[in-house]
Amino acid sequence: MERIPITRAGYEALKEQVRQLKGAERPAVIKAIQEARAHGDISENAEFEAAKERQAFLEGKIGELEHKIAVAEVIDPGQVTTDQVMFGCTVILGNLITEEEVRYQLVGPDESDVLQGRISVSSPLGRAMIRKKVGDEIVVNAPGGQRRYELVDILAL
Repeated sequence: MERIPITRAGYEALKEQVRQLKGAERPAVIKAIQEARAHGDISENAEFEAAKERQAFLEGKIGELEHKIAVAEVIDPGQVTTDQVMFGCTVILGNLITEEEVRYQLVGPDESDVLQGRISVSSPLGRAMIRKKVGDEIVVNAPGGQRRYELVDILAL
């Protein structure tokens, strides 16, 4: 089974989602099914069908999250070195065309959020950066065309 890297915070967030779904949402769906069933004939009961669909979706989501937790490999970003890009580190990239600098932390696929400065190690840019060193050029083929960066700095948390 392939292990998926994740930070401790990302791992705890997945566990919290499962707790929320099992502890609050699952009981609410069960109650909705019971109430809809109490209305009589369930063969033509739209409320019952909607509640059953919600239950199926919820159970699928719980199963998906539990699988992600099972295959997660928790990596502490504070333990990474800064001699080359690896999971958990924060990088500063200089765009070689616009000369703008961007800052990203490399995280697992379930933690990525570009607006928060977190990109997945499995994204095209994330894959292109792995094992690069300060001063290296990074070339990424993006949907909008080729992007070229210089690795300005590698930071540990």
